[in-house]
Amino acid sequence: MPQKTTIAFDLYGTILSTSSISASLSSVLSIPPQKAEELAALWRRYQLEYTWRSNSMGIYTNFHTITLSSLKHAIPTITPAQTTTILSAYRNNLSAFPEIPSALTLLAAYADSVEAYVFSNGTEEMIEASVNGSPDMWPLSVMFRGLVSVDKVGKYKPDPGVYEYLVQQTQGGDGGGEKEKVWLVSGNPFDIVGAKAAGLKACWVDREGTGEWVDQLGSGLGVGGGGRPDLIVRGVDEAVEGIIEWCGGGRDA
Repeated sequence: MPQKTTIAFDLYGTILSTSSISASLSSVLSIPPQKAEELAALWRRYQLEYTWRSNSMGIYTNFHTITLSSLKHAIPTITPAQTTTILSAYRNNLSAFPEIPSALTLLAAYADSVEAYVFSNGTEEMIEASVNGSPDMWPLSVMFRGLVSVDKVGKYKPDPGVYEYLVQQTQGGDGGGEKEKVWLVSGNPFDIVGAKAAGLKACWVDREGTGEWVDQLGSGLGVGGGGRPDLIVRGVDEAVEGIIEWCGGGRDA
C-alpha cells in the first residue's frame, strides 16, 4: 500500500484566527472594537517576536508563558483578573476561519491517502484546549491523527529542529528519506520559509488575499526555491484540494 501523505496544519493564524480574541479584549477591557483589534494585532506581533528572540538567545520557555508575557507587553495596564479571563478565552474560544469545517470534512473523504496533524508552537495542553474548545472544530477534530507541539523540542518555529521533529513524529525513524511526504500548511510566511529550508513541502494560506509571495528571506539565505511555497491558496480547504491534486490522491467513493 502506498505511503500516505502527511499534511501538518499550523494552528494559530491558519486554522484559528488570533485576531478573533479582539472580541474578548473589547468586552473585558471595555474598549471599542477597533481599539481591541489594534491591541490583538500588537499582542500577536509581540508573541511571535518573543518566540524568535527566545530562539536567538537559546533560552526556551513554553508558549503559554510567551503568550502571557507578550499580552502584558501589549497591554501594560491589564489587571491579573483581566489577564486570566483573556488567556482563558485565547486558549478555549478562538474562532476557526470560515472554511475550516469544510476543509476537515474534505479530509475525511481522502482518509485513505492523507494523514492530518496539527503542528504548533503551542503546548500540548494549549493545542488540545484550542482544538476541542472551538465550536467550529471539535465535531471534526477526530480527523487529526495527532497534535504535534514544538514544546518537546524546546525551540520555536522556524528553528530547523522543530520541522525535523514533525517528520519524526509523523513518518517514524529519523525521517531522512520521508520529508517529501510531509506538507506544512500555514498562513505564516516565516513558517513556510522554515519548512522549505528544512526540506518539507509547504502550502501558504494567503489570508490577506495579496496573491503574491513577497517574503525574500529565503532568497537571501539561499534556501532552495528561494523559500517560496509549493502552493499558494486562499483557504485551508483549497490547501487540501491542492495537495491532493499535487500528490495524485484518489478520493474515497
